[in-house]
Amino acid sequence: MQFRGGMNELMRQAARMQRKIDQAKDELKDKEVTCGAVGEKVKATVTYGRKVARIEVDPEFLQNEGLELALDGVAAAINAAMDEADKAMQAELEKVTGGVKIPGLTG
Repeated sequence: MQFRGGMNELMRQAARMQRKIDQAKDELKDKEVTCGAVGEKVKATVTYGRKVARIEVDPEFLQNEGLELALDGVAAAINAAMDEADKAMQAELEKVTGGVKIPGLTG
């Protein structure tokens, strides 16, 4: 069975798909997701582009529990928000690729 269009057409389609993926990433990079830790006393907001936008710590929690536990909460909240942002970005990219996961293109 012969592929219509040959290898050159396949490469053009891959390049078009990569441009669409890059455009979607650029459009989505500033969307934000917020996750909390230690009973929502610490919250981290990160962008789909994996940048920390905001950290919120309940002052009463910080005073009662101390800096060490608050910082542990910050780390946990950031990690959870990064995971959530990655999943959200991947879901958006799957819309662009029609649900097809293409190694090397969507990463």
